[in-house]
Amino acid sequence: MVENIVSLLDSWGISKAAEQMEFLLNPSNIPFAVWETLYAPLLATVLAYVIGLPLGILLVTGEEGGIRPLPKPLMQVINTIINLLRSIPFLILMVMVFPLSRLILGTAVGTTATIVPLTVAAAPYVARLVESSLREMDHGVIEAAQSMGCSTWQIITRVMLPECKPGLINGATNATITILGYGAMAGNIGGGGLGAIALMRGYGRNQIVVLYVSVIILIILVQIIQSVGTALCVKTDKRIRNKSRKGE
Repeated sequence: MVENIVSLLDSWGISKAAEQMEFLLNPSNIPFAVWETLYAPLLATVLAYVIGLPLGILLVTGEEGGIRPLPKPLMQVINTIINLLRSIPFLILMVMVFPLSRLILGTAVGTTATIVPLTVAAAPYVARLVESSLREMDHGVIEAAQSMGCSTWQIITRVMLPECKPGLINGATNATITILGYGAMAGNIGGGGLGAIALMRGYGRNQIVVLYVSVIILIILVQIIQSVGTALCVKTDKRIRNKSRKGE
């Protein structure tokens, strides 16, 4: 079927369109690019949360007046490092992290190699998202847990995280979409996926059809992630559930 479409376009004298359609309809090109686009950012999101979630909790619990205050100089150092990493544009940060990628993975080029800079760029962003979600919690709930003799660990795991679950899920959705965008940009300097196809083949070779198809697929992926995240956020929000019960 692919050959028939290409030969038909060739017969109409549209050789450039024929070349683009041959690329797009080849089963080994776009599906593999979609896989690359998803696997590196999703894995980087998980790793970013392994680092960023504890950091975000620490920023709230360790501050002055928190449930477990830490030395002020230590908190200032943590905040400064997070702010510095967040202020560096991703493409520049990716180049700066090349040596770390080579050290960990043995290469700085390719889809897998982008996981390291994606994680480094996303971890401080995740920490701020977690911090913002936890700060929205009513402090009276924490005081009630403290008055009942709950330990710091119990307050974090049984009070703060469950109460802030909708905000945390919403933050995770935003983080995933942001990291997906970072991953697409990584195609400009050695990464794979739809970003590389759009930049190198679509823009670089002036293949407009390939460029727009890649962008449209990226938009669809973002919409799917946002829809799933919003559904989970609504499902875990007690306020919405309580309103729906009152309405019944």
